[in-house]
Amino acid sequence: MSSLADALSASRTDEYRRAARALLRRPIVRAAGPGSDDFTLIRRHVSELRGWFDRNTGWRLLVDSEVARLVKTVATTAEHTHPARDVRSKQPFGRRRYVLLCLALATLERADSQITLGKLAEQVVLGAADPELVAAGIAFTLQGREERGDLVSVVRLLLDLGVLSRVAGDEDAFVKDTGDVLYDVERRVLAALLAAPRGPSTIDADGFEERLAALTAELPPTTDDLRNQRIRQHLTRRLLDEPVLYYDELTETELAYLTGQRAAITLRISELTGLKAEVRAEGIAMVDPADDLTDVRMPESGTEGHATLLLAEYLAGTGGRAVPLTELYGKVREFATENRTFWRRNATEPGAETELTTLALTRLEALRLIELTEDTASARPALSRYALAEPTIQESR
Repeated sequence: MSSLADALSASRTDEYRRAARALLRRPIVRAAGPGSDDFTLIRRHVSELRGWFDRNTGWRLLVDSEVARLVKTVATTAEHTHPARDVRSKQPFGRRRYVLLCLALATLERADSQITLGKLAEQVVLGAADPELVAAGIAFTLQGREERGDLVSVVRLLLDLGVLSRVAGDEDAFVKDTGDVLYDVERRVLAALLAAPRGPSTIDADGFEERLAALTAELPPTTDDLRNQRIRQHLTRRLLDEPVLYYDELTETELAYLTGQRAAITLRISELTGLKAEVRAEGIAMVDPADDLTDVRMPESGTEGHATLLLAEYLAGTGGRAVPLTELYGKVREFATENRTFWRRNATEPGAETELTTLALTRLEALRLIELTEDTASARPALSRYALAEPTIQESR
């Protein structure tokens, strides 16, 4: 009986952890589709999960018969290294695509249960004609393949999020102007998509920074217990969301709290997720042994992955100095020549080093391994794990 009880407890703990990891990996999980097994586990452990996220992060967990939504509040609005990306090409969204995304969501909010891509496009074009958007330099008339491609990138993101479900048709035909696509509008997912303490339409502020601050503002704590709770939630959010938490980025109050509560905070995260705390003199990284709770991996195979690893090794040996990008372009040219047998053919063509270097630095910055400016890149402490030490040769006896 004792062995059976232990086995059942271990099984329940494993299910609980898998459900939590599913929510951290994709904060929107639908009952239908690829994530249905995860949704079942989330429903089974919803009470425990809701309590954990509420106490330790302040994030709300909304679960109904169709969708589970972890409403995450960002620890900082200054993070820019994880943009929305095209589902196929992985290219980051630009300004126009973000505007089209907002216009598409506004259209879907008023749409029927089904909508065609052509109808959605018509409404987005009308929305883009708003005088304020025109004055801001936004132009979208659906003329040309590029603009159609931008709208299709937005639609594919909505398909990936579960806001839309394809019924018939193909987006590539729409880009070529040879066909249309029919979608179901998943209203439960659409209603749960916005993650903010207040609605954007209730904000009366002029500049972008002011509006963003108002959108993410939380009620100030009024007691010492609430202040400590807010600090704990802020630190836990950062440890769950960011590759590395550096001590020099914290306030004195946050650093003092983390110094005293580090073991307790990291233990709670480890018990929930299976992440392992790697504690160094400069900060903390929650490392994932399963390697599936990240959208940016390193190392990776292929030309870009190898170039990133070699560039990381080079930067790790620069002593933290600000390295000019022109110097890095030169190093990548050298790497391309040395590895011409293994890298793709066009890697040695003139100008190819610029793209490879940009992709590598973007990945390293997203992993918080470097600090990047317009003209330079500097190694951050966590990059030292990619430095090579001098080899030690042991003589045989």
